[in-house]
Amino acid sequence: MSQVLAEGQSRQSRLQVLPVSLAAMGVVFGDIGTSPLYTMKEVFNGPHAVPVTPDNVLGILSLVFWALTIVVSLKYVVYIMRADNRGEGGIMALTSLAMRTNKSPRLGSLMAMLGLFGAALFYGDGMITPAISVLSAVEGLEIATPAFRPYVLPISLVVLTGLFVIQSKGTARVGAVFGPVMLFWFTTLGVLGAINVVRHPDVLQAINPAYALAFFADNHWPGFLALGAVVLAITGGEALYADMGHFGRRPIKVAWFGYVFPALYLNYLGQGALIIDDPSAVKNPFYLLVPEPLLIPMVGLSTLATIIASQAVISGAFSLTKQAVQLGYSPRMHVVHTSDKEVGQIYVPNVNWMSLGAVIALVLGFRSSSALASAYGIAVTLTMMIDTVLAFFVVRALWHWGWARAVGFVALFFTVDFAFFSANSVKVLDGGWFPLAMGLAVYTLLMTWKKGREALAERMRQDTMPLEMFICSMFHDPPLRVPGTGVFMTTAPDGVPRALLHNLLHNKVLHARVVLVNVITEDIPYVAEVDRVRVEELDFGFYRVFVRYGFKDDPDIPAALALCESQGLPFELMESSFFLGRETLIPRTGSSMALWRERLFIVMFRNAHSAADFFCIPANRVVEFGTQVEL
Repeated sequence: MSQVLAEGQSRQSRLQVLPVSLAAMGVVFGDIGTSPLYTMKEVFNGPHAVPVTPDNVLGILSLVFWALTIVVSLKYVVYIMRADNRGEGGIMALTSLAMRTNKSPRLGSLMAMLGLFGAALFYGDGMITPAISVLSAVEGLEIATPAFRPYVLPISLVVLTGLFVIQSKGTARVGAVFGPVMLFWFTTLGVLGAINVVRHPDVLQAINPAYALAFFADNHWPGFLALGAVVLAITGGEALYADMGHFGRRPIKVAWFGYVFPALYLNYLGQGALIIDDPSAVKNPFYLLVPEPLLIPMVGLSTLATIIASQAVISGAFSLTKQAVQLGYSPRMHVVHTSDKEVGQIYVPNVNWMSLGAVIALVLGFRSSSALASAYGIAVTLTMMIDTVLAFFVVRALWHWGWARAVGFVALFFTVDFAFFSANSVKVLDGGWFPLAMGLAVYTLLMTWKKGREALAERMRQDTMPLEMFICSMFHDPPLRVPGTGVFMTTAPDGVPRALLHNLLHNKVLHARVVLVNVITEDIPYVAEVDRVRVEELDFGFYRVFVRYGFKDDPDIPAALALCESQGLPFELMESSFFLGRETLIPRTGSSMALWRERLFIVMFRNAHSAADFFCIPANRVVEFGTQVEL
């Protein structure tokens, strides 16, 4: 009886996984799922093209298979996806996990810098992905008829502009069709590939790694540089880990091994069979797989698939930006929630419009998917190397692997990552400089904000009166107390906020209750409501409230203060006033930051979103006091 019950529960569990796996297809696999549009074409047509011979085709197919197997299947799906930060994945979550494993401040700082640089690189590749994907899809019109060639760029720009314009509407409604569309897309990929594999079953030999080794032996240096195009087949692999929090590890694993991987590789095999049969097909093997009457519909389906792939990257940039703000690496930004049900569906206007400008510049500057392919890959492989390094600390300290096993883990995956990165490094002058430059620029901004906030906090701390001394002085010369609650935001819970001193200086009064609120961001995605606040009652009607958020939580100070009643601090919003400081920063020589960095930080500080809006404080309950601070 128990065995029958267990089997029934197991069957029910499998049935529950299938709908989530279908939804994951529409988000997680968009980028890697559209790689067949351009990967094989770039291997044999790019700046480091290899000769079109049957042996070379089998060698490339073997490299694609083992790249998908080692990097995507083993590294991300089997191993790194186990490194979840309370269910969340991605490089920021992995960095938080890695930083927990050591007690060395210097090593922790190094890991934080590595993780932050990897996150910064995402923005550069996140701008290339929509451009190369949509361009490669629309270029299929040229295969239908050369008369469409002049319209490829305008159509691509219209599609991309429309994609970014609709971001403010949210993706909840469109997202409902993402899964079925991508299921149809992968089915189409598999069927088109299988038709040509049946005609030329010899291509199935490519699974044998001996063909990959023979390819390197025959082509030497050009063969190694071909990895710069092969890597296009695995771009988007990191997304499997980054989106784990939305779908869970098991549905992604089921979708990848059960459907996506087989369909993808079948298509690559089909393209290889077509090229062996007709070497001239290398000009665009993906679209030449398609029967001519279905070519235009296939262009439409490809464009839709690339839009879905681009949507996942754009949403990822929004999510990453929000995490950076919460962790103190970015100025506060205006974040719009586009769904009443899904917390993760957000829209960040600043990031959206800057990304659109960069994407348009990329399309107009490179003008073809082949030219963009030269810029694609170097940042992806560098991010994958960083993932491997951070994962080493996780498997060693958190999973308690022995040194031999942990070093073997790093040796295998880092060698593969480094090989891809090295092959892509020759692309720097051909366009690879763009994602690197964008990553360095974003990294500089993030680190400048972090260092600037630390310098500002230290400067404010030097000029802050100790809270205990201030409260003691109240007993000797008490000010007039007025009914209600005065709430003061502070980054130094042991000091007196400047806004409180200014209020006392100018208005000569204090509220009956004075609440000092200190916001703490933890290195976990979410903090449970039961752990949200901690109240300390001090003398003379003063309270100190510590509010904890995860890096994916939405700060809401009034909602947090409402939880304080259970700890002896009643809160009524309409009887409370929030006092915020508005600092005007002045650069100075001799500070802990370079002058150029000070000026950059000041510009970022001036353009940061208001604290009142960020913390969901009603505007009619806010009083601001201005002050000048020399950095």
